[in-house]
Amino acid sequence: MSRIGKIPIECKGAKITVSPTEVVVQGSKNTLKVSYDKLDLVEVKFEDDKLIVSRKVESSDSRREQGLIRALLQNAVTGVTTGFTKDLEINGVGYKAEVKGKILLLNLGFSHPVEFPIPDGLEMKADRTKISVHGADKWLVGETAARIRRVRPPEPYKGKGVCYAGEYIRRKVGKAAAGAAGG
Repeated sequence: MSRIGKIPIECKGAKITVSPTEVVVQGSKNTLKVSYDKLDLVEVKFEDDKLIVSRKVESSDSRREQGLIRALLQNAVTGVTTGFTKDLEINGVGYKAEVKGKILLLNLGFSHPVEFPIPDGLEMKADRTKISVHGADKWLVGETAARIRRVRPPEPYKGKGVCYAGEYIRRKVGKAAAGAAGG
């Protein structure tokens, strides 16, 4: 059983508006909405700069909803106050990235540069072989980073491609080395 749902959320630096079906979290730059439809299971209250998610009924469904809604609210508060960042690295000779307006241009060994549109609500910075995706919505930041990585995922023989910063790429032994070892 998860005990995370019982922990109150500190909301310093964010303005909170609670209605029966959604919570609006406003920060200095962004506004996020968290909506929920299981009104008979959970209740959200805002007291003393803290959001409290409580269960109305004791059941496994209400425990699950309480933990989910509390996690979504925590991510929204963190997003509007500090934001989320995903960093990507590009490995490969001649592979590079640059931001032009609302488009991320990726040169990844294809016959043409790949144009990746930057979604609203996100900021991207590209420094040749490093890409940084920053925004308030945790899901949108992660999904956008995953879509950029999907353009050219790292391959296991030379490690060329787009990978997350600090990601370990499992390398395979090439054909020549495998044949010499098996002798």
